[in-house]
Amino acid sequence: MMEKITKVWERFTSSKLCWPLAALFVVLLFNLFFTKNFFTIEIKDGHFYGVIIDILNRATPLMMIAIGMTLVIATKGIDISVGSVIAISGAVAASLIGGKLEYVDGVQTFVTLVPMPIAILIALLVSTILGMWNGLLISKVGIQPIVATLILLVAGRGIAQLITQGQIITIYYKPFQFIGTGFLLGFPFALFIVALVFGITLYAVRKTAIGMFIESIGINAIASRFAGINVNQYIFSVYAFSGFCAGIAGLIICSNVSSADGNNAGLFTELDAILAVSIGGNSLDGGRFSILGSLIGALVIQSITTTIYAIGVPPEITLVVKSVVVIIICLLQSATFRKIVFARRAEKGGIIDEKNAAKL
Repeated sequence: MMEKITKVWERFTSSKLCWPLAALFVVLLFNLFFTKNFFTIEIKDGHFYGVIIDILNRATPLMMIAIGMTLVIATKGIDISVGSVIAISGAVAASLIGGKLEYVDGVQTFVTLVPMPIAILIALLVSTILGMWNGLLISKVGIQPIVATLILLVAGRGIAQLITQGQIITIYYKPFQFIGTGFLLGFPFALFIVALVFGITLYAVRKTAIGMFIESIGINAIASRFAGINVNQYIFSVYAFSGFCAGIAGLIICSNVSSADGNNAGLFTELDAILAVSIGGNSLDGGRFSILGSLIGALVIQSITTTIYAIGVPPEITLVVKSVVVIIICLLQSATFRKIVFARRAEKGGIIDEKNAAKL
């Protein structure tokens, strides 16, 4: 029995999920002692309420982006335009739903310009096209990923503000608000959206050859091309998918705050997404990847953010504290860093033992 437990433990510690789970555990353990009622969950109106539920709910946009970003990074690419795509997606949906408050038979009713399903489809279509634009520049034109996506990072924010005409568009339509604030079976509805996209993506990359081809491209694109893999097609596809995921995240954020802000929506989200993928045990050099690890990384980042606010850290140093914590987590995940630290400890221990032996 002990041998089986030992083997399971060795497999777990050698897994990519070990350190992301350890980081999440440490953050939660800290809150157990220093954050009052952190793990308290109540049921009100048939829904679960509590800090943990808030973390899950607020982490959904980041988890959604991390799914697409994982595949992009697995091809040895990067997408720093997802924040702008979020703003554009929300702006398109809000401007299409638009409408105004009117009195119908004496009752105040919100009248939409376009039916909500059509508005959502158009917003996702626009987001996917933007992702395809990135993929076209990278796979066909040959522009480096960080430069190609930087173009949309800058221009996209301006496009979002053009759509909203520089104003914050408020949405009063309750069915749309349900996407980001609604509950299903007691849990936030947005979680089910993430679970659906995650399940479909995981099946595609693990039950078909798509995942193996993506990893192969990330490891060696030239060798993959000689092996018969259509490298450009897969690179184009992962950026299109990243745009699609960012579009869904934009809808969730827009629905959650019941408004579209072309200037601030999704601001710096791309950096959190890259961090989530990195904390999840995925290498920025491409190759083997874990989508589940990226989701755990997103939860770690959101847990850190919530913890910082909960313990009363002043707003002006919140980003500094967050960055320090993330750096510590990334260093602990680094095999090279651990090897250097523990090797020095071992050497010091060996020197002490030799001195003690000499005295004896």
